[in-house]
Amino acid sequence: MAGHSQFKNIMHRKGAQDKKRAKVFTRLIRELTVAVKAGSDPDANPGLRSAIAAARAANMPKDNIERVIKKATGGGEETNYDEIRYEGYGPGGVAIIVDALTDNRNRTASEVRSAFNKFGGNLGETNSVSFMFDRVGLISYPLDLGTSDEVFEAAVEAGAENVTSSEGFHEFSCSPEEFNSVREQLEVHFGSPESASLGWKAHNNISLTEDQASTLIKLFDTLDDNEDVQSVFANFEISDDIMSKLVV
Repeated sequence: MAGHSQFKNIMHRKGAQDKKRAKVFTRLIRELTVAVKAGSDPDANPGLRSAIAAARAANMPKDNIERVIKKATGGGEETNYDEIRYEGYGPGGVAIIVDALTDNRNRTASEVRSAFNKFGGNLGETNSVSFMFDRVGLISYPLDLGTSDEVFEAAVEAGAENVTSSEGFHEFSCSPEEFNSVREQLEVHFGSPESASLGWKAHNNISLTEDQASTLIKLFDTLDDNEDVQSVFANFEISDDIMSKLVV
């Protein structure tokens, strides 16, 4: 287990209180607001379909979703959010990609840079680490989905390129072009996913010592607390023995 899956597992173990601190709904509202710019009809706007799926997966009430879409469609949403990708290195030389939606580029850049510096990392230029990753669609479901054979068969039928299973969830991956098709096919089999979004998958992963892993988790916590940060991806792995010491 590594990279984004490992990060999601850390957040999963840390529990519901951290979810509240992460201000999940605020992030989802931003995603919906940005996606609506390409059209308010989900059938004709794959990005909006994805944003709605993510909102439903986070148990955002249907009325809230419709209200956000209506407000953004009607021009009532005056805030303009920019999609920005930050790249850099963290403890142990871990390559990190931070995807953000912000209404203030200077503020977000300053806060993300400060987080990296505080925990022994450094922010780089665009494309300084992304060449070590592939852009992919990521769709997660709880582990109680079914047997490993059933999950693998569903992945093949849906057109997913891979499925990995770890503590807490199954994660299906696919090409960005096939993302909505794969997500919709999986929904036929299993219902709404726990999460569904485009992300980054590392080519290779770096093994971390306990000290490096501890510092990296602190960096992730700080980034996770930032409302502008939508998601974080990295090329690392932490052994189960070390993980058990770090996250209770």
